[in-house]
Amino acid sequence: MAADWEKLAGEITDPNVLIAEVDCTDEGSEEICEDNDVEGYPSLKYGDGSPLKDYDDGLDYEEMLKFANENLQPNCSPKNIDFCDAEQKVVIEKYLPMSLKDLETIIEGIDDMLDELDSSFEDSTDILEEDYEKMQNVRESKQKRAKKDSNYSNLKAVLEKKMSMVGSNSEL
Repeated sequence: MAADWEKLAGEITDPNVLIAEVDCTDEGSEEICEDNDVEGYPSLKYGDGSPLKDYDDGLDYEEMLKFANENLQPNCSPKNIDFCDAEQKVVIEKYLPMSLKDLETIIEGIDDMLDELDSSFEDSTDILEEDYEKMQNVRESKQKRAKKDSNYSNLKAVLEKKMSMVGSNSEL
């Protein structure tokens, strides 16, 4: 895939389209990777600014080139307001006059909410894991009890002995 990616980068000549790569294992890349939810490698992303969108199409040169030609163009953003429809412009123009501090406060509030959702999800999965372990322990305990109460191991041993004797006596 790396060779096809490099070939694609050389093929796309539109100055509004950037084909690049970022090594998210490099300490200097942590912020861009975190901002764009890069969780696995390789992760292909596209878009105009942050956050980028996930690329989920084919990974060979022909498929990536087709996607690039059909989809990689300037999108609606504060940098490219001319590409926005009326509704998108209203939303962007609502935020443009805001101070950096106000924008950061809004974003921090949303980030806090997202962190809270992640935390709640993790707590819920912890509870599910605990419940699973409890159910597994109950099952194992009941299985041991059932085997003990029914003399299961003796029954199996007798069956095994009788089966080994089948050839020597047909009246078993």
